Amino acid sequence: MSKTSRQKQRIWLIIAFIVVGYGASQFSAEQAYSTAPQTTIEQAFQQHKSDVQLQTSGIVSRLLADDNEGSRHQRFIVSLAHGQTVLVAHNIDLANKIQDLKLGDKISLYGEYEWNDRGGVLHWTHHDPASRHIDGWIKHQGKTYQ
Repeated sequence: MSKTSRQKQRIWLIIAFIVVGYGASQFSAEQAYSTAPQTTIEQAFQQHKSDVQLQTSGIVSRLLADDNEGSRHQRFIVSLAHGQTVLVAHNIDLANKIQDLKLGDKISLYGEYEWNDRGGVLHWTHHDPASRHIDGWIKHQGKTYQ
């Protein structure tokens, strides 16, 4: 075998090891993520938990006035499938306001849950410009607000 052929073979072996190693690390990360227990808003509410990062979806059941004191927040109530409601406080100083939000709209949310006796509050539904907190988001009518 020529020197060039051996070099090509080594390169292909290195590439194969990298691909196989990457694939294995991706598989284990995905597997760990998919089998990790996920806290739901219902569980967090029942257990009086706060500072819980979670994802949920529901129907907009009430639109509230924006909170313009301090950091401005768009506020609305979401009804969840199991009957609970949650207040959403979406920071509109850091993320775009959700346009055309109406009663009955389906919405998906990812943010930090804070317990209260009325169902709780979901906030941090935006990116963190200081990169000290997990970025959240809201999805409405095919658009992501972050």
